[in-house]
Amino acid sequence: MLHVKMMKPFYTKKEEHLVKFVFAYQYLSIMKDDELFHFIPVEGKEIVVNMNTFQVENLSEVFVFQKGNRFIRLPLYQLLLVSDIHMHLQSILQGETAGIAEIPEQAKTEAMEVIESLERENLNRLIDFALESRDEVMFHELLAIQQLNGGLPSET
Repeated sequence: MLHVKMMKPFYTKKEEHLVKFVFAYQYLSIMKDDELFHFIPVEGKEIVVNMNTFQVENLSEVFVFQKGNRFIRLPLYQLLLVSDIHMHLQSILQGETAGIAEIPEQAKTEAMEVIESLERENLNRLIDFALESRDEVMFHELLAIQQLNGGLPSET
């Protein structure tokens, strides 16, 4: 699992219902195995969020991180899956949405239920992947995460 150490957009641009967070060199850094990797704008450099749905629009954008002569290349969709970047995006978006009308509680509750369901499904897919690839360490780590998040998922 990757952890975002720092995430500060270099600048933010609003276009109708989209918000673009543009990142510059070392405005985004991640921890991998206790090593700090800094973002470098070699390929992708922005995250586009639809403010109507709060969905990331440019999931295929590739982010590159560097430590010395080592590089990590991650498409944005994968970065969202294997890191805690969504929590950092949420806090940045809360600042951006301060002037927007309040979202009804029922919509928030329904959205949280959908998110929790998607997270459970994703965790199950990752467990299946660990089993298929015979990665025992990953399998046990994912089971521990699953148990921390409320035990075994419900059957659908």
